[in-house]
Amino acid sequence: MTRIASIRATPVSVPLQAPLRHSNGAHWGRFVRTIVEVETNDGYIGLGEFGGGGEAATAAVEGLIGLLRGHDVFRLESMRYAICNPTASLYNNRTQLHAALEFACLDIIGHKLGVSVSELLGGRVRDSVEFASYLFFRYPDPVTGEGEVRSVDQLVAHARALKAAHGFTSHKIKGGVFPPAYELDCYRALAEAFPGERLRHDPNCAWSLADAIVFGRGIEGLNNDYFEDPVWGMPQMARLREFVRIPTATNTVVINFEQLAANVAQRAVDVILLDTTFWGGIRPCIKAAAVCETFGLGVAVHSSGELGVQLATMLHLGAVVPNLGYAADAHYHHLTDDVIVGGKMVYRDGRIAVPTEPGLGITLDREKLARYHESYRELGSYAYDRDPGRPGWYPLVPNADWADPALAQRPSLR
Repeated sequence: MTRIASIRATPVSVPLQAPLRHSNGAHWGRFVRTIVEVETNDGYIGLGEFGGGGEAATAAVEGLIGLLRGHDVFRLESMRYAICNPTASLYNNRTQLHAALEFACLDIIGHKLGVSVSELLGGRVRDSVEFASYLFFRYPDPVTGEGEVRSVDQLVAHARALKAAHGFTSHKIKGGVFPPAYELDCYRALAEAFPGERLRHDPNCAWSLADAIVFGRGIEGLNNDYFEDPVWGMPQMARLREFVRIPTATNTVVINFEQLAANVAQRAVDVILLDTTFWGGIRPCIKAAAVCETFGLGVAVHSSGELGVQLATMLHLGAVVPNLGYAADAHYHHLTDDVIVGGKMVYRDGRIAVPTEPGLGITLDREKLARYHESYRELGSYAYDRDPGRPGWYPLVPNADWADPALAQRPSLR
């Protein structure tokens, strides 16, 4: 049998083209991730990844060797209970750690059997996965001064550049940064710039119900995929559906099976965004997709700031879920580099091919892993819920302390 012998965790800091802004703060010019390696008694090494880094994260995942040493990598269900026993999870939630270890075990199984993860999980129904452009408002790069996205014209120009480079035909704005009226102007400008192409908006739960209703009614006539997390909480999302005729979506209020059951009963959200880390692995996402199919809910693939390891898991998920109804999200094109051999995966016509090599189909670039680990050691982590451009600020829910309230009075900036 192939048994777990050791677990290694390496935090890395990989630079972005420019700092990305969101309703809770900002990504401070880099993504901090932890790369996980599971090694077996017979010499296989599997790869995993989760968000964040530091001594606590490293100790948390490496400390699980006490539970998993000698565990057969094929026994994935028993591993889930060893790490995430549901009766203990309220006190010791290891969901994202389990996800990284599940990725690694699937990677090992695939290598041992000589098949890709998507073939292990039922076989591909598609050979590539479509992605949305995922547009962020951005601060300029602190070194070059380039990359700012603040005005309507800058946002449209950025979307055009991404479309030219990667072929996107679906466009998503990460909002909740500026006043809703201004972001409505931005959204309409995108619709005008890309006629017939799909649109979606995600304010990260920052808005009041009243603001969400005004915005939602203001875009009802456009080519919308869905309205993602405009307000916080299942009750408010359910109330919003009474006023706005656009499908709602979430990756915040439905991220486990208990919440999914509650949403089936209450029907607050129409589209569930499945994240391979937040749900605890690829396999739980596939189970959730089946529940969604049964109850007529849409599904899409969510992004949580991935490097190539997690992106591979997203691709394998997208390859095997038959009821995937929307282009996937990815922060990936905002990165300047990756830690996998061959550099960043390539978009073609807005899609990324699903790896066909054994396991996850990717290999660590050891030199880059060392380089970006050293970068992490120099720069450390950053506070996700803080904004480097607004010292002392912290997010409220709902928010009314916008990054630039004056934009509400001059919505065009064109």
